[in-house]
Amino acid sequence: MKYCFGVDIGGTTVKMGLLDAEGNIIDKWEITTDTSEEGRAILPDIAASVENKIAEHQLDKSDILGIGAGVPAPVTSEGVVNGSANLGWNYKEVKRELEELTGLKAVIGNDANVAALGEMWKGGGLGQRNLIMVTLGTGVGGGVIIDGRILVGENGAGGEIGHLCVNYEENDRCGCGNRGCLEQYASATGIVRLAKKKLGQELRPTSLNKEDVTAKDVFDAVKEGDEVAKEIAVEFGRYLGYALANLAAVIDPAVIVIGGGVSKAGEVLIPYIEEPYVERAFFANKKVKFVLATLGNDAGIYGAAKLVLDS
Repeated sequence: MKYCFGVDIGGTTVKMGLLDAEGNIIDKWEITTDTSEEGRAILPDIAASVENKIAEHQLDKSDILGIGAGVPAPVTSEGVVNGSANLGWNYKEVKRELEELTGLKAVIGNDANVAALGEMWKGGGLGQRNLIMVTLGTGVGGGVIIDGRILVGENGAGGEIGHLCVNYEENDRCGCGNRGCLEQYASATGIVRLAKKKLGQELRPTSLNKEDVTAKDVFDAVKEGDEVAKEIAVEFGRYLGYALANLAAVIDPAVIVIGGGVSKAGEVLIPYIEEPYVERAFFANKKVKFVLATLGNDAGIYGAAKLVLDS
């Protein structure tokens, strides 16, 4: 039996899994991400944890196909990260260092891209080879899979869906420094921004409170039939749906997977995104299927393992 490790490196924890070659999780666990001293302990900690699991499961290293890892930063095809604010890294040769630390082959990718690969393999995109995944969390991340492979790009920044410009009139800056990025309207913080703006001039009764509104509050209110909340959801959906229609004209996906914390609102989300998408999509792309991500926090583990199995 052959095995591989899938590693999802986050700013707070590193989620890790031992999988067999069929993609069955044999074991999964977490370790703390030590971001002190520019994150110098992160890769040694991962390597030590891998060594412990090999010993615990009494495996031979010759049976390990490698380690796949998703990193919250652009990653080049050579496994190099040129800076990750969440991890404290500046320039980091992740592939080389992890291989030297473990003696195993390592394959590295951007975390959102890796999660998209996981959803294609074992989740919401099961059975498809061309998909877009958009992750709606504190920011907007994304991954593009073409013919079963991650779109990496020249600088490892393929699939940065959150930084598509969707509003040319915006004056406020996105965290990336540009103005009018999708992330400013479709992330959890973006939805709050839309809600506060609307609630500041709204006279109709609503269950939403401008001072402490959250994205979850908005969609909970939508489920209760709150008209003001529905209008906020329509605005959110229009930004996201139009952006995905533009992207689909380039990618031609079979399925669009919606993940991230905002997706926990459930199926109520889909019509708000799908309707504006269909309104603007090129005719050949109108029948794309919208689905919710199903793997949750395991998407990165599955996707990272798949990186190894495909390499």
